[in-house]
Amino acid sequence: MSVLICLTTCPDRSAADRIATALVDERLAACVNIVPGIHSTYRWQGQVMRDEELLLIIKTTADRMTELRARLPELHPYELPELIAVQSADGLPSYLQWVRDETRPAP
Repeated sequence: MSVLICLTTCPDRSAADRIATALVDERLAACVNIVPGIHSTYRWQGQVMRDEELLLIIKTTADRMTELRARLPELHPYELPELIAVQSADGLPSYLQWVRDETRPAP
C-alpha cells in the first residue's frame, strides 16, 4: 500500500486545526503538518487573487484517498479546496509502516 503526501491550503488557523484534527481522528491521515505563512497567487472567477494561507501536508495511503477526497470538501470552508496527492517514492520503512498502521480503519 503506497503512502501519499497530500496538500491543501486553508484561510486561517482555526480551519486548519479543525481539518487536521478531523482527518487524524477519522484515520484518514496519520499526520497533518500545518505550515503558516503561505502567500498564494491564483486565478479565481476571472480575477487574480492574492491571499495569506496555511498549508496542510497530509500523510495518508492510497487506500484512504477515496475517502479523503470525499471528506475534505465537507470539512473545508473553500468552495473549491485544493487537494493534490503525490506518491512517496521512498522513505524510512518504519515511518511508512506507521502511516499505513495509523490510517487503517478502526476495528
